[in-house]
Amino acid sequence: MKKTLLIILAIIAVLVLWGFSGYNSLITLNENADAQWAKVETQYQRRFDLIPNLVNSVQAVLTQEQTVFGDLADARARYSGASNPNDKAATASQVESALSRLLVIVENYPQLQSSANVRDLMTQLEGTENRVSVERTRFNDEIRSYNTTIKRFPKNVLAMLTRFDERAYFEVAAGAENAPTVNFD
Repeated sequence: MKKTLLIILAIIAVLVLWGFSGYNSLITLNENADAQWAKVETQYQRRFDLIPNLVNSVQAVLTQEQTVFGDLADARARYSGASNPNDKAATASQVESALSRLLVIVENYPQLQSSANVRDLMTQLEGTENRVSVERTRFNDEIRSYNTTIKRFPKNVLAMLTRFDERAYFEVAAGAENAPTVNFD
């Protein structure tokens, strides 16, 4: 009887230790995903800081493209009002759409391309876009790791009991694969 009780207690102790270890690894994966999203947001903030400077530089030359400037301002405002990574990713895609239209405008106006200020801002923005892309890829890698872990047995049981839910990947907005068109007529 004593031996059976010791075996049962040992099994319970192993399960409790596994539960603590598993829970802590889920916390770590979840926090890694949050930290990676913060890096994405840092690059978004860099982009949002550059956009007004680029817009102001371009506005000095162009007054007929007010729609694009308004779209950029609206998208930036929606981004700052978004409260979670999924909403922020969706609004960031709206910023990218408006920004790509602005870039087409810049490419079609030689006097803008010759402006050192616009050229410098464009270079900085290109670098920022590369950083955004890298950080979003890393974010999706973290989410993949997290989602895989919470779906595999036996951690899926622990995840279900502790309410660790699947997280969404960053996905490109529908229509982003199409190049923007700008009509100067």
